[in-house]
Amino acid sequence: MATKQTGEQLADILFPEAKEQQDFADGILSISPEQRKLHTETYDFTVDTIVEKLIDKSIFIPHFQRRYVWTEPQASRLIESLIIQCPIPVIYLNQENDESLSVIDGNQRLTSIRKYMENQFSLKGLTAYPELEGSRLFELDPRFQRHIRNRTLRCIVILKDTHPQVKFDVFERLNTGATKLTPQELRHGLYFGDLMSLSSKIVKDSDFLAILDIKNDKRMKAEELVLRFLALRADFGGYRKPLATFINDFSEKSRHLTEAQKNDMQADFTGTLLAVRSLLGELSFRIFDRALNVESTFNSALYDALMLGVAQLKDKGNLKAMPNKTAQLLLASLLEGDEQFRKSISIATSDESQVRYRVNSVRKIFSKQAS
Repeated sequence: MATKQTGEQLADILFPEAKEQQDFADGILSISPEQRKLHTETYDFTVDTIVEKLIDKSIFIPHFQRRYVWTEPQASRLIESLIIQCPIPVIYLNQENDESLSVIDGNQRLTSIRKYMENQFSLKGLTAYPELEGSRLFELDPRFQRHIRNRTLRCIVILKDTHPQVKFDVFERLNTGATKLTPQELRHGLYFGDLMSLSSKIVKDSDFLAILDIKNDKRMKAEELVLRFLALRADFGGYRKPLATFINDFSEKSRHLTEAQKNDMQADFTGTLLAVRSLLGELSFRIFDRALNVESTFNSALYDALMLGVAQLKDKGNLKAMPNKTAQLLLASLLEGDEQFRKSISIATSDESQVRYRVNSVRKIFSKQAS
């Protein structure tokens, strides 16, 4: 029997990084050459202007980025750099459909500046002006206050007419921090809206994390699986690889949803998850043999097959009720006896033919018409 993996290990293997990077490259190549151009504008905002825009939310930090990790000495060195005219790295912003600007790269710097301008910390660990140690903004000499307020920051804005996949590629290229953001964290920044909020709500309201054996989904792996289901469910017949681009396109189109749409999507996911669990119990989304020995504690391609296959059967009232043991043995027979099915959940899993084969195979074994 396979050894049990921890929740952290499982979260790391849901989508292998190398496969994601290839999907990003394939995604850019899937759009026409004339659409691959990055449309930008450059602005030099004063610190005062930046802070005003942060306050009125015409510049905002997306929800997934809001964790502030800089120490006061780090933030103080930034403020000191403003005073001595030391170059500050460029701030990257994304123009939303309503023309507000979301922060792509620069959260720690912008948050530090706002905090100091609002007198939330005093300067610590200075080297060029140690005499300013312990000073809040209001305690500085007026000339130093002017240096800070009037200092300009170079901001590059990625305009809204840039193709979404190109924007996603830029996000990935700028994603160079010590802990790189996952694709789903990037989506939360680029496509933040009703769909992203809904995916978070679905995970929170369901027992999906417990099923995946993830105790704290900081990297949003479960939310990505929810989106994966919703995207394929919305246009299964129109699916084209790469999967990452397909999910991105769906995320872009679904940023604004009605209450009815949100309720329908949540009911569809939770109802399908319950139906899969009713069939397979603790072996849901796991690869196992006819003796019910688990070989893999989670397989995302098998997840597609089960969730979509069962959802499609439910649509037509064609899902066959059966005891867990019966359903488990049916799936085990498919896993062990159908070589093409096994390949469809392990090799080139995002190929259109592989996705359709595994979903259709699950439909056949759990259909009321199955022998």
